Amino acid sequence: MERVKAIVLITCDELTREALSFCGNEAIRTRNLDRLCETSTEFERMYTTSPWCLPARCSMATGRYPHQNGAYSNFRPCPLDAGVPNLFRLLKKEGYYTAMFGKCHFSPVPYGETRPDRTLPYESFYSYYKSLGIDELVLQDGKQVSVWFYDDYAKMLEEKGLLSIYRQAVWDRESKKVFPFPLETGLHPDLWIGRQAAEFVRQNRQDQAFLWLSFSGPHYPLDPPREYLDRVDAGKIGKRRWKDGEFLSPSRIHHTSFYGEGGIDGCGPAPGHACMNYDEEYWERFRAYYLATVSVIDDAIGEVLAEVERRYGDDALILFTADHGEMFGNHGLWGKNSCAYEDVWHIPLLVRFPGQKKKAVRGELVNTTDILPTILEAAGGATAETSGQSLYHPVRREVTFAEGEGFLAVTDGIGKYVYSRRGNVTKQEFFDLDKDAGEYDDFSGETDGYEKQLWLRQKALEHLMADALP
Repeated sequence: MERVKAIVLITCDELTREALSFCGNEAIRTRNLDRLCETSTEFERMYTTSPWCLPARCSMATGRYPHQNGAYSNFRPCPLDAGVPNLFRLLKKEGYYTAMFGKCHFSPVPYGETRPDRTLPYESFYSYYKSLGIDELVLQDGKQVSVWFYDDYAKMLEEKGLLSIYRQAVWDRESKKVFPFPLETGLHPDLWIGRQAAEFVRQNRQDQAFLWLSFSGPHYPLDPPREYLDRVDAGKIGKRRWKDGEFLSPSRIHHTSFYGEGGIDGCGPAPGHACMNYDEEYWERFRAYYLATVSVIDDAIGEVLAEVERRYGDDALILFTADHGEMFGNHGLWGKNSCAYEDVWHIPLLVRFPGQKKKAVRGELVNTTDILPTILEAAGGATAETSGQSLYHPVRREVTFAEGEGFLAVTDGIGKYVYSRRGNVTKQEFFDLDKDAGEYDDFSGETDGYEKQLWLRQKALEHLMADALP
């Protein structure tokens, strides 16, 4: 097939489908994404390959699962190996100018080095990211990272004398990661990075270009400008989905996330490090600020899409997705760590193929490893060894997997087998969405459905052993 002039991958960090109006949300209108949806193919059964940022992003970049590319953790020294074929280098070989704007996170952040009173050098990360094959990089490597380390966004705020104000807001423990953006609206990180990307499209004179626009929101801290809160219809946010006593048994993976000692992101700022201690006022604020942040991103996406359409017309492949989802207060949790719930695992995916004018819907089971093969096909058919398949012609996939440090989950879209190991403690769960669409109950100890559990466990074993055998 003839290669397209432009390939645009747009990703959000920690985005739940529940926040998007094209997926049914009524509290906000994601108008620009709605418009994209009307001329794109919506893949309704898209799943991430990891409930952590780094493994999910590296899986997109390589078309391989975390255990295959070696980038399996946010916390261990396992950056994406520059020797593993990735979309930047593969596209450069095809003659594309490669650009990335926003969050990379292809290497673990040194969380232990962060300090509330100063911002630290980040040049080694910038050099590493460029070594992956990125021709042009404007780095906003996460809202927290931008106050911890001098990425491009932090440098911009520093030049304006504003970095200390944002740093103080992000480190403020009393806010519990939810606060209004303390600077002028146009400086919000998601609006700023969107504006940089739009300008790139407007000014770039390369014949063929690849742009990965990677928003760091709506990942916490939830910091929308106040004016965006006015866009949220609080009466339509809806109630959190949870079940009383859901995590009473210590055998549940998120027992400690709910009752204390940690386990999921939301434990950190929670009283007693237990998500159960957030009151309903906090949950209402959390959900409203999260949705307002999604509105911010939708505005930024609209600006970039307008420039892409003006510059390239139909000669572009546009993909929109997320690295993973967010619990959003459901099950009494926020965050994503060790989550195989639909809130985190099941993510949005829109693909506007070149020349597409009408909406289409596909029901195949697809995942993050399919991003790279799709992009390579649009680039003229170059190939690479991947676990994915091109979305131009997806084939039937029986199951899909999610991986990470001490975590493995497998699903056919209905049954879910989940394995978790923290230290010497291992836990297993089995969900059946036919019996329990809310995923409140663990059926792993029941005989009913045991054959499905065994089948999924066998699929998980085959998945891992396929790379261990010659």
